[in-house]
Amino acid sequence: MFGIISAGLAPGIALLMYFYLKEKYESEPIHMVIRLFILGVLLVFPTMFIQYVLEKEHISEGSFVVSFLTSGFLEEFLKWFLLMVSTFQHIDFDEHYDGIVYGTSLSLGFATLENILYLIGNGVEYAFMRALLPVSSHALFGVIMGFYIGKARFSSSKTKMKWLFCSLFIPALLHGLYDYILLALKNWIYFMLPFMAFLWWFGLRKAKKARSVKAGGQSLQQ
Repeated sequence: MFGIISAGLAPGIALLMYFYLKEKYESEPIHMVIRLFILGVLLVFPTMFIQYVLEKEHISEGSFVVSFLTSGFLEEFLKWFLLMVSTFQHIDFDEHYDGIVYGTSLSLGFATLENILYLIGNGVEYAFMRALLPVSSHALFGVIMGFYIGKARFSSSKTKMKWLFCSLFIPALLHGLYDYILLALKNWIYFMLPFMAFLWWFGLRKAKKARSVKAGGQSLQQ
């Protein structure tokens, strides 16, 4: 059991430390990062309950609905809602990159518990593939969500709603595509590899842009 828990924790912690230590100006208070990670862990339980109810009520049927609605949109909406409530107006949210740290922390908390539960049920032999796919994809969804939340935090009122919409819609769409590839496509690995390559390129590009701007500095380009 200790080996399974360690294997489930390791990729999430490693990715969180990577994005946390990449902060260029002033690192976020570690208690904020830990708190959001724990919130992400706790979020797994209401998410699983809602998904169970949707399945039992036959609302969640078919690969498209499961991928884009009960997985992609539901999970990303709940993460987005928690980020908005807990961090958007927080005094420590004073740099664009902070949104990425917060988004990644929450997403990796969610992904880590989900990963541990999967490994307990299916075996530690899946740990490497889980680290490469679901854990890293959750991290990158968090990066993208946090990037646009950061843009909204420091944008004028005229553009704030546009970036808030992007902060939910883009990660939900990408999450839905990820699940749809797994659920609906034969030989899914041939589609997943270019998708993950794009996701890493897109996420790291957003992280680099966010790191280059300090609060009150130049505006970010989309």
